[in-house]
Parts: sequence; C-alpha cells; structure tokens
Amino acid sequence: MSARSSGWGMIIFGANIFMQFLPMPKMSPEQQELFAAFGKIGWLMPLVGLAEILGGILVLFPKTRALGALVIFPIILGILAHHVHHDPEGIGAGVVFAIVELWMLMENRKKYTPLF
Repeated sequence: MSARSSGWGMIIFGANIFMQFLPMPKMSPEQQELFAAFGKIGWLMPLVGLAEILGGILVLFPKTRALGALVIFPIILGILAHHVHHDPEGIGAGVVFAIVELWMLMENRKKYTPLF
C-alpha cells in the first residue's frame, strides 16, 4: 500500500461516514452498543469523517503529505485502539494503515522538527 492508496482509503472511509455506501461488518452486541453511543454524540462521527477526508486529500499530494499524516495520525490510533479492545480479528487493515502512516511520518520527520 502506498501513501496515495492510504489517502484514497481514508477518503472513501470518511465519505462512508456521511453516505453509508459500504456494508457494516457483523458486530457483537458490545460493539453495537459502542457505535450507538458514538451516534448519540451528534458531532463526533461527522468530525471524524471530515478529518479522514481532509487528511486523505492532503496525503494524496506530496507537497501536503506531511500535514495529512499529522491529521490522520489520531484517527489511525483510534482505529488500532478500537480493534485491540473490541475486535482483534479485524485489526489487519488498521495495521496496514498504521504501517503506511508510520512510513509517512518517518519520511517527513525533518518537516516536523520545528514543532518540537
């Protein structure tokens, strides 16, 4: 998976939050309860979707990839945390996105030094 593929993936999954064009995977009752709670916080999922779309668009272009990697970073952490705690079997795609994310962060590490 390349950075561009990761960017397109984030755009697609972010857009899915708004348009629900991908089928939902089978979820345990605990996961259904969790997603229902997320839905009750009316602004949360639209914010996540918007961040995924924005981060994905930024990742598509090499000039803005460093910023896109920073935007996507907390989302990737959330994906991994969710799968570790609630759905370990489905962690594969999250690990792939995390590896690409780490590669993008390492590739752009010199651009981040002024932040620290």
